[in-house]
Amino acid sequence: MPSNSSRRDFLFHGIPVAAFASTAVYAGRASAALAKSKRIKVGQIGVGHSHAAGKMEVFRNSPDWEVVGVVESDPELRAEVEQSEIYRNLQFMTTEQLLNTPGVEAVAVETKIDQLLPVARECVAAGKHVHLDKPPGSSLATFREMLAEADRQQLVVQLGYMYRYNPGVLLLRDLLAKGWLGEIFEFDTVMSKEVDQPKRELWAQNPGGTMFELGCHLIDLLVGIMGKPDKVTPYNHHSSQADDQLMDNMLAVCSYPRATATIRSTALEIEGGERRHLTVCGTKGTVHIQPLDDPRAQLALSEPRGKYREGYQEITFDKYERYVADLADLAAIIRGEKKADFDSAHDLAAQETLLQACGLPC
Repeated sequence: MPSNSSRRDFLFHGIPVAAFASTAVYAGRASAALAKSKRIKVGQIGVGHSHAAGKMEVFRNSPDWEVVGVVESDPELRAEVEQSEIYRNLQFMTTEQLLNTPGVEAVAVETKIDQLLPVARECVAAGKHVHLDKPPGSSLATFREMLAEADRQQLVVQLGYMYRYNPGVLLLRDLLAKGWLGEIFEFDTVMSKEVDQPKRELWAQNPGGTMFELGCHLIDLLVGIMGKPDKVTPYNHHSSQADDQLMDNMLAVCSYPRATATIRSTALEIEGGERRHLTVCGTKGTVHIQPLDDPRAQLALSEPRGKYREGYQEITFDKYERYVADLADLAAIIRGEKKADFDSAHDLAAQETLLQACGLPC
């Protein structure tokens, strides 16, 4: 792991943590200047992803975005959402119509997982910025090609990992950037839930089990904080009595020169959302965030630092709403107000680590 003096260069490939703090401001309120600036025309392809409706709700309620239309080729899915409040009165169209609508700059790709990457490639080829939900397929080569084309065209591809702008995670990044936690030696995180049989059958259609579906969010955090691991060892099990092929109890152990990281994900845990957590231990302090979705944090320090005292203390945050900060950040990047906090090198490293953690070929 890097020394304290090089920690700023280590975190996020040299991106200042202040960039993340500014994003929280975007999410918290719309400034007068932002409200007056041009709304970015965006469309959504697919409604089958579990995050699709939540993303559309944010798009429609944000001063940053103007939703021009939705694409959904599955008639059952389309009928299901057309009368919902979130999609009410939106124009449904074909992919070709959306990509050729004058002024459209960005597309949110919210299809079922097996179509995410092919659709994203089509959008990038058409010269559109993309919000691509997770996980971005199981082909590292195809993902790499798509990111390379986006970089060539200077387009943004933002991955839909939902903890990047979580206030507990922002706190952790700030403490690490200041060197207040010392040298990291332990990273431990869990993201689990109890999944019913219909959803198990849906998840089993994709490779990688619960690590692929849920653990991807945690691996994005791991690579952002610790960098790409030297070695990833998966321990993947089917622990349910259900007669399906879903790997539903998964652990990945990641090795670094002077640190270890563990990532767990299961589809079997009762009230698993309440135990979703992230713990980072350093030689000068520890941060424990739990639960991740409505974060609270415990911070332990070896000595007083800034406004924080020695020893353990509880830290609370304002109510956190998923997706708001992410999509505000995307708008700021497209407008040229800031650079992306997560570049293609990060996304490739996270994707390779995810595939290794799932026991899939890279």
